[in-house]
Amino acid sequence: MYNTVIKNNQVIFSRQGETVRLTACYENSIRFESFPEGRVYEENFTLMPQNADARITDGKDFVTIKSGTLTARLEKSGKIIFYSGEKVILEEKPELAFNGGYRHYECKSGGVWSARVTFKANDRERFYGLGHEPTGKFDLKGCSFDIRNVNTKCTVPFVYSSLGYGFLWNNPAIGNVELSNNRTRWSAVTTRKIDYVVIDGNPKQTSRALADLTGHAPVMPYWATGLWQSRLRYETQAELLSVARRYKKEGIPLSVIVADYFHWTEQGDYKFDPEYWPDVKAMTDELHSMGTKLAVSMWPTINGASENFNFMRDSNMLMRTAKGADRVFSFYGWQCEIDVTNPATREYVWSKLKENYLDKGVDALWFDEAEPEIHPEDFDNLIWYRGRGDEVALLYPYYYAKMAYDGFRKMGVEDSVTLIRCAYTGSQKFGALVWSGDIFSTFESLSEQVKAGLNMSVCGIPWWNTDIGGFYGADTQSEEFRELIVRWFQYGVFSPVMRLHGNRNRHGEKSELKEPSGDPNELWSFGERNFEILKDLVFLRERLRPYIEKHMKIASENGCPVMRPMFFDYPDDEECYALGEQYMFGDDILFAPITQKGQTKKRVYLPEGEWILTKNKKEYSTGYCEISAEIDEFVAFVKKGADVIKCF
Repeated sequence: MYNTVIKNNQVIFSRQGETVRLTACYENSIRFESFPEGRVYEENFTLMPQNADARITDGKDFVTIKSGTLTARLEKSGKIIFYSGEKVILEEKPELAFNGGYRHYECKSGGVWSARVTFKANDRERFYGLGHEPTGKFDLKGCSFDIRNVNTKCTVPFVYSSLGYGFLWNNPAIGNVELSNNRTRWSAVTTRKIDYVVIDGNPKQTSRALADLTGHAPVMPYWATGLWQSRLRYETQAELLSVARRYKKEGIPLSVIVADYFHWTEQGDYKFDPEYWPDVKAMTDELHSMGTKLAVSMWPTINGASENFNFMRDSNMLMRTAKGADRVFSFYGWQCEIDVTNPATREYVWSKLKENYLDKGVDALWFDEAEPEIHPEDFDNLIWYRGRGDEVALLYPYYYAKMAYDGFRKMGVEDSVTLIRCAYTGSQKFGALVWSGDIFSTFESLSEQVKAGLNMSVCGIPWWNTDIGGFYGADTQSEEFRELIVRWFQYGVFSPVMRLHGNRNRHGEKSELKEPSGDPNELWSFGERNFEILKDLVFLRERLRPYIEKHMKIASENGCPVMRPMFFDYPDDEECYALGEQYMFGDDILFAPITQKGQTKKRVYLPEGEWILTKNKKEYSTGYCEISAEIDEFVAFVKKGADVIKCF
């Protein structure tokens, strides 16, 4: 037996062991929720559903709900089918031959469930999104992914299908997604419901809907679109200032310089060590006089020796564990981690960041370890204010970014940018500049990052970047790395943010400091020829900044990312769905990075239209072409007639 209730833009369907709710939550969008306990559990997580017109039909054996071009048909057996117009785009697949084997639940202790939903596979379908991960894959069809966050892997559970729809898994639990050849399956290991949204439309329509449903990124401030200089790490105030002064002397514009970790007295103190950083205000004043902002690293770790530890522990501001000690990360001693899902934690920690950094002229914060990093990665052992770790784990970076955004707004700062190592659906609205973590310094890694960045761009988070040159394993005196740094820097010019960072192999004398730095990592650190090449690339980026600023405003307004796959602009061109190593940078630039050692030619596909090769202004038409690119050259095209060609 079953029962159907229709009201406004919703259908609530109940049968033994399950209640299903279908909601028109946005134009051309339908939200599906199912509750194994039979009662509705009201929780939006980070979703911001909106009222939308719905046409509902209650038939004998089915009920349909239509929102614009999208229709969901729920059969009384429990099966759900989604249509774009008359075309089936998503259809549930039964796990049982009969008895309504749609959606699987298993009751666990504490009133939670494991749950999964399975859809039929389509051989012609391709998938993109799911955040970033160094898989080397652009089209994710045929892949299986853990839904969790670790260093270099950030799960944003949204995919765009080449069939013309978006799918948002609205659940922050640890789980898995299979985009395999025999099925598409989404699973949560600990949850109270299945919850997802289907959005009908081309990529740009879907991006706008996703922004409206999860939040629009602010307009990136102009100061953030230039060169960011960083390395592991500047050991002292004098060393950092000497680098900024060298940039000024060389006449090279430097937008931001970064003070990385262990500038502090102790993990969890959130302040500079006065022995090595004696006058922070004087340092920031001098940087500002040179037109350079200062960003400072913060970790969510806290040591028992920290001056803030006892208060935070006794105020329940730290992560707890279900079993064992609350020490979850080992780095110069066992560390606890702060619970940023707790509003009181965010308020207290922000007060320390403001007092010790921002009030002294620091301009931006770098939130590292934002997954959060724990070892072992047993999220079911974590207890947070917001819930048990395996049920809400993906929310941690969301609230981490929210802490900075809310704090800056209280200070009256409207153009904040927070560099952060992880994100979740909706993080973009907090000014989160996501980077891809501690990746390898290899050509293979560069190729992986190009594809990873395009997949992240699909997920509603337009501010993204990598460590130029990679983070691990670079020998700055080797010819291979000197080739790599140029090719990666070329890629960085055509990334939303151009940030040079990395832990370079150390040569020469050892530092006496607790956490020493690697080799220098500035433009002049990779040989004289490279210095001239990299300088030219910085000046090209400077000329491109008005173009980037224009497209950052577009990204804020309608969710369309600055860096995006070719199919965003050419959704009807089947060829564009296979192009993972070229992309559109704004409306008018097509960039194809060099990603292989010794490579001096690149095969590029040009979609419909006329194109100008930037290096020689030669005109090309639609189709494939092979372009040469020596070490001091890159492969970029501009649409014929676009003003941005003047920058090259």
